Amino acid sequence: MKNVTRLAVFLLAAAMTLHFASSGAAVQAPAVLGVGDSVKVTVFQNPDLTTEARISEAGTISVPLIGDVAISGLTPENAAARIADRLSRGKFVINPQVSLSLEQMRSRQVTVLGEVGHPGRYPLDDVSNSITDVLARAGGINAEGDDTVVLVRNVRGSETRTSIDISGMSHTGNMSRDVRIENGDVIYVNRAPQFYLYGEVQRAGAYRLQPQMTVMQAISVGGGLTPRGTLRGLAIQRRKTDGKVDTARVRPNDPVRADDVIVVRERLF
Repeated sequence: MKNVTRLAVFLLAAAMTLHFASSGAAVQAPAVLGVGDSVKVTVFQNPDLTTEARISEAGTISVPLIGDVAISGLTPENAAARIADRLSRGKFVINPQVSLSLEQMRSRQVTVLGEVGHPGRYPLDDVSNSITDVLARAGGINAEGDDTVVLVRNVRGSETRTSIDISGMSHTGNMSRDVRIENGDVIYVNRAPQFYLYGEVQRAGAYRLQPQMTVMQAISVGGGLTPRGTLRGLAIQRRKTDGKVDTARVRPNDPVRADDVIVVRERLF
């Protein structure tokens, strides 16, 4: 429970940082424009040429007088210069002063899946693209989520998977693994590992497994033994690699693994 609380505080702080960094500011321009981005083109002293458009699958927008202009892959400044050049060469505007701003970014996105507040696709900008920033925008890791998330990235046609301990960063303050997210990345938050209590405990059920948890600690999470319970004859039901379930006697100080079922028996007298 402490880990969950600390993680929630950490992600809330990240969300507040993101809010104050971005509030009151326009959408930050990406390094390059891409298909799906919405842009606004203005030409000084020529309001009739003002254009708001979405970059097509062909990488173009349509501008009055000059038609389709390919701007995908260009910076906003270079795209504005290209439009100005076309207006000048066509002798539509003498010495045109063109500006192009990004209104909505859709070409660079990250996908967040699994145990977060709001799974989905999120646009990337050049300001807040760390993994904690993106998780904060997705509502943070929920109570069922694991402290370690998986970053899936395509590197030259080959998929890579990197595990990142978000809780560890919050505990130590070492943000060196708060990696910068790239276009097309997928962040997946698995369900946290659980164990199960059964038998003579106060609150039988499923519980979050903490690192290095022992059988005795697991029983205490469930409120301890009932008046009829005993620590003698403790057993764990554990699934083997072949899918079969094995039942073995354990001691209070033995470690608990993910998906273990701890069985607390009734006293005989």
